[in-house]
Amino acid sequence: MKNKLQFLGISILIVFTTFTSVAQMTFTAKIENRVSDTITIRGAQKFIKKIAVDNKGIFTDTFEVTTGFYQFFDGSEYTQLYLKNGYDLLMTLNTKEFDESIAYKGNGSLENNVLAKKALDDEQFELKHFTTDDETAFQNAFDTKKASDAKLLSDEKLDENFRTVMTKRANQEYGMVVEMRESAMAAKKMVGKASPSFTYENHKGGTSTLADFKGKYVYIDVWATWCGPCLAEIPHLKKVEAAYHGKNIVFLSISIDAKKDYEKWKNMVNQKQLGGVQLIADNDWNSKFVTDYGIQGIPRFILIDPNGNVVEADASRPSSPDLLKKLDALLK
Repeated sequence: MKNKLQFLGISILIVFTTFTSVAQMTFTAKIENRVSDTITIRGAQKFIKKIAVDNKGIFTDTFEVTTGFYQFFDGSEYTQLYLKNGYDLLMTLNTKEFDESIAYKGNGSLENNVLAKKALDDEQFELKHFTTDDETAFQNAFDTKKASDAKLLSDEKLDENFRTVMTKRANQEYGMVVEMRESAMAAKKMVGKASPSFTYENHKGGTSTLADFKGKYVYIDVWATWCGPCLAEIPHLKKVEAAYHGKNIVFLSISIDAKKDYEKWKNMVNQKQLGGVQLIADNDWNSKFVTDYGIQGIPRFILIDPNGNVVEADASRPSSPDLLKKLDALLK
């Protein structure tokens, strides 16, 4: 009887353990040159999972998820994940080469390696081809990109939900690529010409207009409180502001938050102690300054000279070393 009871107990334990592992997933991250001692995974419906580093320098935890796409953050650096209960996923990366170094092993690695590869391909395509004057070269590169995406998503071993969502997303992106290229080409034509102006509410009170800053370079950040990539640039923007403090340049941020998020904007400026000049546009995406620049995606950065002329209508981000090179050349 004792042996039978012991056997029964073990069987129950095994069944229970198996059920628990299927109802949850395990995520492990091994990060070289990590930015912080806690990583964050964010998802829909206010899902937030924070994982602290252990004494071996590894981030690991087991938790329940709803199948779908999530954002992974180490400090201000981030990437996308595809998570599903039952996964046992190992991520490795080096923050000095963040996107280029991301790799996955274990159950769930197939989908996430595809996601990482596509994100890197998207970035490289944008950098190389969005602003080329050769329309034929752009179209050839665009066709090659679409074929590469199709090949990535053709593997029938991929989770079916993942394939469906990614295919739909890719098709939507292709329409956006055409629009963004048109916007980029229009931005190139604005260089050297007088910048469109604005008169927007200033967080400190009253309103500010572009003419208020004549005689100084103006670096404009068009952003919104709901924009993850925008928020990721904030720490870098603060560093750039500090580096050029006292120089002949104004750092100006224009929020395109909707009217319903007005208080959210005001509170975030205070909570994150945002520097520079903080303004909010009068009609979010449809604000005249935004449409004059053909802005269809954010964050968007603009550089204007002391005479009010456009230096760059689509300037480098604060996180890019290219911005520092440009400002050093202008402000030396």
